[in-house]
Amino acid sequence: MEIENQPIHLPLLKEKQVSLSIKREDLIHPFISGNKYRKLKYNIIAAKSQGFNTLLTFGGAYSNHIAATAYAGKLSGIKTVGVIRGEELVEKWTENPTLKLASAHGMQFKFVDRETYRNKEKLEVLSSLKEEFGQYYLLPEGGTNSLAIRGCEEILTPQDASFNYVCCAVGTGGTLSGIIRASSPKQQVLGFPALKGDFLNEDIRKFVHKENWTLQTEYHFGGYAKVSRELISFINDFKRNTHILLDPVYTGKMLFGLFDMITNDYFVAGTKILVIHTGGLQGISGMNAVLQKKNLPLIAV
Repeated sequence: MEIENQPIHLPLLKEKQVSLSIKREDLIHPFISGNKYRKLKYNIIAAKSQGFNTLLTFGGAYSNHIAATAYAGKLSGIKTVGVIRGEELVEKWTENPTLKLASAHGMQFKFVDRETYRNKEKLEVLSSLKEEFGQYYLLPEGGTNSLAIRGCEEILTPQDASFNYVCCAVGTGGTLSGIIRASSPKQQVLGFPALKGDFLNEDIRKFVHKENWTLQTEYHFGGYAKVSRELISFINDFKRNTHILLDPVYTGKMLFGLFDMITNDYFVAGTKILVIHTGGLQGISGMNAVLQKKNLPLIAV
C-alpha cells in the first residue's frame, strides 16, 4: 500500500528555505492506521499460516497497538486477547475509550498488576496465559518483531529517495528500524523518542546495521504520554494551519521537535524533509479526558 506525501506550506519553512512533506500513513485505515497496519500485516499472515486462531498481546490503557490489534483480528477472523497493565482497570475499563473500542471489536482482556506486567516476557507468565487462553500467537508490546520491521520497510518507496531527511516518532523502535533499513545511503533518518532513556539505541541496533540515523532525545516532554500546554498549543496551531491532526504521544512531539530544529537552523537551505505520520489518533479522546481533569487545554479534533 503506497501513501501520498502531502507538502506543507508554512512561513517558517519558506523563511528557512526548507521543504517539508508528510507521508499520511494515518489515512491508511480508521482503526488500523499508520505504523500499526505495517506492523500487523505480516504477523497476521504468519499467525494464520501457522494455524493459530488467537493473537495475544500486551499494552497500556490507551495503547494504539491494543486498539489496532483488536480490529485487525476482527477483520482476519482471529480472536484477540489483550493483557492490560493495571488491575485497577477491572472495574472501570468501560470508561476508557481505547479499551471500549477494542472490546467492541472482539478483544478479550486480562488485567494484571504492574509487577506481573514487568515480567510479561518470562516463561512462567507466558505459560500461565497459555493455560488460561490456550495456544496463541504472541505479539510483543507495541508489536515490534522482525515481521513488524519487514512491514515498516514498506513505508518508504523509491519515490522517497529524493528527500535528504526522513523523520519518525519512536516508541519501541520497530517502525524506525524498518525505515532505516529501507532508506537510501544518502538519506539521514531522525528518530524522535516519546520515552526517556538511552535504551532505544541498543534496541534499534539489534535490527539495523546502517549508521545514517540519530535519535533526537530532547523532545519527550517528560516521558511517555506526558504533555504540556506548549505541546497542546503547537498541535492545535498545526491543525489550524495545515488541517492535519497530530497525536500528543508521538507525532505531536516529533513535529514540535522538528520545527524547533528548523527554527534553530539545524538544516541548511534547500533541505528536503519527509515526515512519517504514524497515526495514533484514536488515543486523543482518552488524552482529552485526562487533560480535562487537570484543567488543561484540550486537543482540537
